[in-house]
Amino acid sequence: WEVNKPLCIEEVEVAPPKAHEVRIKIIATGLCHSDAHILNPKFTNALFPVILGHEAAGIVESVGPGVTSCKPGDKVIPLYMPQCKKCKFCLSPLTNFCAKLSPFKSPLIQQEVMEDKTSRFTCKGKPVYHFLGASTFSQYTVVSDANLAKIDDDADLERVCLLGCGFSTGYGAAINTAKVTPGSTCAVFGLGGVGLSALIGCKAAGASRIIAVDINSEKFAKAKTLGATDCLNPKDLQKPIQEVIIEMTNGGVDFALDCAGGSEVMKAALDCTTVGWGSCTLIGVDIDDKGLTVSPMDILMGRTINGTAFGGWKGRDSIPKLVTDYKNKKFNLDALVTHTLPFEKINEA
Repeated sequence: WEVNKPLCIEEVEVAPPKAHEVRIKIIATGLCHSDAHILNPKFTNALFPVILGHEAAGIVESVGPGVTSCKPGDKVIPLYMPQCKKCKFCLSPLTNFCAKLSPFKSPLIQQEVMEDKTSRFTCKGKPVYHFLGASTFSQYTVVSDANLAKIDDDADLERVCLLGCGFSTGYGAAINTAKVTPGSTCAVFGLGGVGLSALIGCKAAGASRIIAVDINSEKFAKAKTLGATDCLNPKDLQKPIQEVIIEMTNGGVDFALDCAGGSEVMKAALDCTTVGWGSCTLIGVDIDDKGLTVSPMDILMGRTINGTAFGGWKGRDSIPKLVTDYKNKKFNLDALVTHTLPFEKINEA
């Protein structure tokens, strides 16, 4: 209902889907930090009341007129990055952006209502805003058919829900955006769900050395099981983390991925890459960050900075394939699930 307050569990009326919309029964939803951003007083653009949540998997309950991509009973993953398949971005192999997202808005306040400018949620007689075109903290939700990937009927929804954001974002950042190469050296900053997924991506791409960085050393054991060769806690070091990494790697890593956010971490990630071809990929964002100051010299010396949203995946095309990859044990999602809680414990989560 409002900023800086716990979420309330309410009875909500979920309207039937209109043209090119789908109503879904949500079976499992993950928690992503972006959901918490909206409740932070420093984030001033949020609209309330709102149903949060954007990382989930469920089953189609009903479809509106014109929907051909799925039918009732199908297993699906809602997508906060739409893929209309018609706009100049969807038609380009260079990006997973879609014109249905406004390039001038913070990604976190996209798609607060459906395309006809109305909500499908009503609570206590008042309309409730959607969130990221998904609103998965609800037993039922309505999404556009451009924001939906149909997946295999035998998919484990309590695991593949992570493909709705966290895993896809980190894994894709390494594979699609950074394009990590076999034999390369990598540094991953931040070992939450996204960071561990980036680490899995670096290993899958054949990196020979992966340096995992976090200010919580308890995360290192899991990072090592997923492919980290070295683990560093900046709090335990006598000098800046980038200097330590440069010494360890004979001048810097080939690829750095910032999965934490905040200009200090972004700068460290950029600084720890080698001159000549070092690549720094930004994934995390700190909501009240004042921005990154970069010396032109850093860039003139051959380093690049790039950013990624949803790991560069065109969701409707790619997420079904990732579900199949998970079933074929190409990567381990189980390691990313730390707690399984009932819906009533959402605030504890």
